[in-house]
Amino acid sequence: MSISTTALFCVLDDFAKTYEDWERHHLIPTNQKRRRLGKLCLSEMLFIMVLFHVEAYKNFKLYYLHGICHKHRGCFKDLPHYDRFIQLMPRLFMPLTILLHSLSGEETGIYFADSTPLKVCHNRRIYNHKVFDGLAARGKSTMGWFFGFKLHVVINHKGEIMACKITPGNMDDRTVLEHLTQSLKGKLYADKGYISQKLFKALWHKGLQLITGIRKNMKNYLLPWADKMMLRKRFIVETVFDTLKSSMGIEHSRHRSPINAMVHILSCLVAYAYKKNKPSINTSYP
Repeated sequence: MSISTTALFCVLDDFAKTYEDWERHHLIPTNQKRRRLGKLCLSEMLFIMVLFHVEAYKNFKLYYLHGICHKHRGCFKDLPHYDRFIQLMPRLFMPLTILLHSLSGEETGIYFADSTPLKVCHNRRIYNHKVFDGLAARGKSTMGWFFGFKLHVVINHKGEIMACKITPGNMDDRTVLEHLTQSLKGKLYADKGYISQKLFKALWHKGLQLITGIRKNMKNYLLPWADKMMLRKRFIVETVFDTLKSSMGIEHSRHRSPINAMVHILSCLVAYAYKKNKPSINTSYP
């Protein structure tokens, strides 16, 4: 990631000030009179969570105790204990959601849609798993059965995330696509799992053309050369998923709190949105 830690903190601090001002004036006030300031402000907490997905750490506890408390200790006036920070993490859910929405990509007219599984445990531990009981579900992907969630994304050809949604693992990809593409117009390329005549008509009336491959039992149809080439470049979505999972650690099975798991996923998506060298494809043809 080419962005410096100083620049990252500055943009997060500007957002935190705007969010806190909006929170004071637009949210319903509580009867709680005591509002003691903590050791970390909102921008510092956001910085810690986003930086985790930029650094080369796979374990958040090791990252906090070594990376924050030692490596970046000079960036903070005071730091709470690790256990206390874990208790404070749910406060970041709403700010990260709004921040991710504000970092939506550029509307280019060329989009790609796909989903990827987010496993929360090994298949052998499904019946003993308690953390996401009632939230996660068993689903099937191209890699086999899994237990967890699905991350549905729509990206443009520059690799920027336009919209995303997290659902249980047994959710059909087609059910969320119309919601993810509410304000998009142009062409949307997807795999065979999105084939649906009803979905195609719904998106077509909104100005978005759904282009997919065909199954063996379907009649062949003529496809413009440019659309055929773009459909072959749909691998850019898999490259984005590989970046999120391999390099930024969006998926792991050590969560002990559902809300903290969502904070972890949102902070990873925000870190990806700030990433400059995103996977992209060339749309110009000779």
